[in-house]
Amino acid sequence: MASDGPRGDPLAGVPLLTERTVVPGERWIHSAGFNVGPDLASTGRVDSELDDLRLLSDAGARVAVLSHQGSHRDGSATALDHIAAYLSRRLDRPVRYVPENASDAAVEEARRLRPGEIALFGNTRHHAGEERGDDDLARRFALLGDRVAVGGFSKAHRAHASNTGLLRRLPGYAARSLVTDVRFMAPWCGTGSPGPSAAVLGGRKKEKTCVGLVHALRTCRLVVPGGVVLNTVLRALGHEIGASDTGSHPEECLDAARTALRTGGRARLHVPTTVRAAPVDGRRITGAAFPVAVADGVPPGHAIVDFVLEPWAARMLAGMSRTVVAGTPSRYLDGHRGSCDAILSALAAAPGRTLLLGGDTVAELPWDGPVSTGGGSALHLLSTGTCAVLDALRDNAARPGRDASHT
Repeated sequence: MASDGPRGDPLAGVPLLTERTVVPGERWIHSAGFNVGPDLASTGRVDSELDDLRLLSDAGARVAVLSHQGSHRDGSATALDHIAAYLSRRLDRPVRYVPENASDAAVEEARRLRPGEIALFGNTRHHAGEERGDDDLARRFALLGDRVAVGGFSKAHRAHASNTGLLRRLPGYAARSLVTDVRFMAPWCGTGSPGPSAAVLGGRKKEKTCVGLVHALRTCRLVVPGGVVLNTVLRALGHEIGASDTGSHPEECLDAARTALRTGGRARLHVPTTVRAAPVDGRRITGAAFPVAVADGVPPGHAIVDFVLEPWAARMLAGMSRTVVAGTPSRYLDGHRGSCDAILSALAAAPGRTLLLGGDTVAELPWDGPVSTGGGSALHLLSTGTCAVLDALRDNAARPGRDASHT
């Protein structure tokens, strides 16, 4: 997705960890984005933050790491002991795991850290208040240290207690991993890059519709929706979609899609003539997929699992100089790969660049080109030129005498 922004340097006014002298014995909280399950299937989000932890530890800081995995809403948040073990191996130093993070016992564990020691505290999403940005929870988190190094680009668009909440209470700095990801996105954000642009939007998260679709219809030449985005678009256009997945915020996404379609833009929207549907029980596919004409509607008890890319869209994709793929367009891991194969084949023939966004997208699709594991954050940065965490860091920097011990 090529943006008509950002409006200036997205890091302007953001204090950087690399420009701050870390004094031995200082108590730091590292706000990370280690959203990786116990199988450690894709560790890119963890690996990107290793150098930040080394920097703090080698300088003699006492480091309390806060991170998330899964969600409190659906009960998928797990313990993070697997991450602590992985960090210990990769950093070649012990990383202690403390299962709690907001209790008096957790605060005491943080205070007992010695210079250079690192401890990973419990999953922040074990608390309902984390994703709400609860100020009291942020106050408890803030007792684990005296200043914050903010990494985790993948959650930089989230106003959560463990990032923007901490920045309301403690002096904060952008860690190198965050800065690297933001700078990596810069060529995809600006208006100076020549040629037309396209966005392929899939997956299940609401920002793919509420941010990605809304913005892409205004700024791109071609938009190809898939996954929940396609299901929402078809529903907004009045088509029957049966039991197709509409994500965790269906009405919010539907309203956003209707508004975006009504206001229009310069993009040509790909609405497939044919989708592939299969019988489902919830999200579980229970039978073979078959073609369904969109005009006929998807029958009850069946869900869209794939779609047929129109030849004209394949030709347009092949001619694009910039394309962003944010979210897997189909139920790829379930074997429904027609649209993905067609899209990736067209993009392989494109003369320019393609960028894959999002941890799931990068893990699922066979692609060896540029990637960013910060799906939602990247969409927000492309769309607006900033993210919630960058805004919070700028506000933090503007506070008088915010870090009196800065040397």
